[in-house]
Formats: sequence, C-alpha cells, structure tokens
Amino acid sequence: MYKKLNTAIIQANLAWENIEENLNLFSEKIDFIDKDVDLIVLPEMFSTSFSMNAENLAEPPQGPAFKWMQKIARKRNVAVTGSVIVKENNNFYNRLYFVFPDTTFKTYDKRHTFSLAKEDQTYTAGNERLIIEYKGWKICPLICYDLRFPVWARNTVDYDLLIYVANWPETRIDAWDILLQARAIENMCYCIGVNRTGSDGNKYRYNGHSAIYDCLGKPLSKNNQEAEFTEVLSLEKSHVSETRAKLKFLQDRDSFSLG
Repeated sequence: MYKKLNTAIIQANLAWENIEENLNLFSEKIDFIDKDVDLIVLPEMFSTSFSMNAENLAEPPQGPAFKWMQKIARKRNVAVTGSVIVKENNNFYNRLYFVFPDTTFKTYDKRHTFSLAKEDQTYTAGNERLIIEYKGWKICPLICYDLRFPVWARNTVDYDLLIYVANWPETRIDAWDILLQARAIENMCYCIGVNRTGSDGNKYRYNGHSAIYDCLGKPLSKNNQEAEFTEVLSLEKSHVSETRAKLKFLQDRDSFSLG
C-alpha cells in the first residue's frame, strides 16, 4: 500500500499556438526536477495555450503531445497529466490525458466548456467523469471551468485527490484561489490546481497561483506566485484517511445522481 504521492506541479508561461516550443519548454523544466516523483501535473492545453484555433492545432488521438507525454512517463518512470486539443470523429475536444509510467493511459474530455470564450462553439463537451487508481490513490482529474461546478466534482466515490489543470485569467484569480480551497474542504481530499502565467495571443493575462491544498483546506505550496515555478510536494494518504475517520463529514453527504 503506497502512502505517499510525490507530486510535481509546473507553472509555466505558455507559447501561443506553438506546440514544439511548449514541449521543449516542459522537457527542460522536467529535466531540472532532481527528486523522485510519482506524478507530474501540467496546465490545460499545455502544448498550445487556450486557443479556439482547433482546426489548425488539433492533433489526432494519441498524437504528438500525447506521444511526448508517453516519452516523459517512460523516461522518468512517472505519471504525467495535462490537457491538449484533440480531433476525433470530426469533433474537437479539450482532452486530458493521464499517462501512467508504463505508457498506458486514461482520458477525460472537459465537461464544462467555457461559453464566455465560445469554447462551447468549438469543442464538444465530455459527459463522463474519470476516476483513476494509481499507487493506492483514487484521483479525479478535471479541467479549468469545471472548477465552478461543485456538483460535477462532488466526492461520491471517496477519491483522495482532485486535480484541476487550467488557463485561468488574472482578472478572476480570486475565484480560482477560493474555489480550489472550497473543493478541497467540501470533498475532504487533496486539491491541486495548476495554472499558467504570462499573456496569450488574445492579450489575456495569467498570473498562476498554482497550489495544493490538504483536505482541511490548508495551502501546502510555498510558491503561490505569478512567476514560473516547479514544485515537488509529498502528499500523505494517511492525512486523508485519518481526517475522514475523525471528522466523518463525507458520511453526511447528500445522495444524488447526475442526469
């Protein structure tokens, strides 16, 4: 039974619609990680930035960015997760890959497409939540705008870790901070949010605030800042199990199903 999950979060300034530059950027940052890690978390659309130019940027299922993730997973013996633009069956998806160290993988398509940016007019929404079992942990990975919808994230299956990969703008960063903490508290789990920095091709600014919260909402990251950073933190499974056993809040949760 694994007790710890050594997790690296990478907050970076993404190059606008430049897959090669972004993959090179993350390769360099991962090469500088000098600790053993179990999981690397990248931002939303880490290979392109948050773009509606899906026609020109989309890769096929298991395309170049995915193959790069497999290469990193194999080389470092680590799981890697983040989302990319994918075209499948003539539809575009904001698709998260979770690639295991043996290069097998799971996928999650963003459920809540961001209508304010017309993402809903470009990308097809997913309709299934993903729960991953990895090294004795249950992990629920979600994408950016999903953060605003607590019912979709509600912990009905006793997952241990909730992950949000994002391109969340500076103008609404207070909501990012507060909602990440709230998701950790209400679901009694670790909650990770990985955002980007810099400006995109539409002149929207991003100021990071990537963070990890424990299941009582305590911030664990020491780098909640606007600059690029890579941070490795060790998450303790016992923190989740012992806190839930003591406080039992999840035992009083409402029963429901999503239609």
